[in-house]
Amino acid sequence: MTSAREPIHVVGGGLAGSEAAWQLAGGGHAVILHEMRPERRTDAHRTDGLAELVCSNSFRSDDANGNAVGLLHQEMRSLGSLILACADRHQVPAGGALAVDRDGFSRAVTKALEDHPLVTIARGEVEGLPPEEWGPCIVATGPLTAPALAEAIRGLTGAESLAFFDAIAPIVHRDSIDMGKAWFQSRYDKAGPGGSGADYINCPLDREQYDAFVAALVAGEKTRFKEWEASTPYFDGCLPIEVMAERGPETLRHGPMKPVGLTNPHDPTVKACAIVQLRQDNALGTLYNMVGFQTKLTYGEQTRIFRTIPGLENAEFARLGGLHRNTYLDSPRLLDAGLRLKARPSLRFAGQITGCEGYVESAAVGLMAGRYALAEARGQALDPLPQTTALGALLAHITGGHIAVEDEGTPRSFQPMNVNFGLFPPLERAPRNETGRRLRGPEKAALKKRALTDRAREDLAAWMAAQGVLPAAAE
Repeated sequence: MTSAREPIHVVGGGLAGSEAAWQLAGGGHAVILHEMRPERRTDAHRTDGLAELVCSNSFRSDDANGNAVGLLHQEMRSLGSLILACADRHQVPAGGALAVDRDGFSRAVTKALEDHPLVTIARGEVEGLPPEEWGPCIVATGPLTAPALAEAIRGLTGAESLAFFDAIAPIVHRDSIDMGKAWFQSRYDKAGPGGSGADYINCPLDREQYDAFVAALVAGEKTRFKEWEASTPYFDGCLPIEVMAERGPETLRHGPMKPVGLTNPHDPTVKACAIVQLRQDNALGTLYNMVGFQTKLTYGEQTRIFRTIPGLENAEFARLGGLHRNTYLDSPRLLDAGLRLKARPSLRFAGQITGCEGYVESAAVGLMAGRYALAEARGQALDPLPQTTALGALLAHITGGHIAVEDEGTPRSFQPMNVNFGLFPPLERAPRNETGRRLRGPEKAALKKRALTDRAREDLAAWMAAQGVLPAAAE
């Protein structure tokens, strides 16, 4: 058992590491949080702040009754999540989603940890594995783990870390968008946290414009891969826009450019073939990011092609899209149910390096790694979270919930996963309406989601009571 006077080291100051450190400190345990920036930079980060968002500024749906990630938000709030508290304070309008002013959010997380009397922030790279004399540690170095540490992990486990590419969407200056062609509206006029139901800027394309746009994406010059990157697969939840276009000419208009739930006030009688949406990226409303437009096009091609979109002919870009390589563990084989490395149980892993995907999921795994480490330091043990909860379903997938073998006996590789209802155990009884009639279609789907989320809330409350788990105070 670790003495309460001995700090627990957390390596990595991203979403997961920041959340893990907060949970430990909130439980009264000293923490040393190691962040290599600014001494060592990455290809994706641009500031020295903790919990910097390098891709989208959205934490996705905040609907705790009908969406798995919205349920995960709620569960994290109930456990005193610093990441969700700061996101709530710095939200910007985004329809039904929880989106944030990325700079304000990062500053808030950084200040909360800098001001906490039990947290020490150590700037500088941890080269290789944390030394044995540190005792229990949490490694939350994320998808951009420094090469020395990645190599040390591979050396310890005897396994190759997996890798995939993650692409970044461009950000456009609001005042450079032609609102004579574009308009404000959320899909189906849905108003989310801090929103009005008119939170996205929409740019319509007719059939001719859409076909030309898709052709330009496919033909456009792309970033060249290094030899060692050539076989690295993409994560399907964050495909570059041009990779989606290569899958077929209709793919985009049934994906990020779908025209449903939107009406062009400039010409209400004409239905667009496809629509590009832009979402507010900062509190001032001066920057908007292109939703679903992560890309590996060269900078010159991005500017040329994206300015063919109606309303963006004179777009000025605050940031163009980019591409970076992510690494993650074969977690079901390498980690135990408490996120400890089987080859060295004093090391816990958290965040995207474990094979979860998404800001919220990364922070959620960091939250539970912090909780597990805190309980262990106190000589206690937490029972596994019910898999009926969003947190439990996510952890179960990471630590063994994926299908390891195909029907033909061929091994199936472990892939990153966003939280979703497919990870939850099925309901014992199919949902029925007030008369007892079994339902079909959209009504059935809505009631099923509500039943799943109601069950999750009940089971998490029961788990917290049984474990004596109290929320850490999030500032």
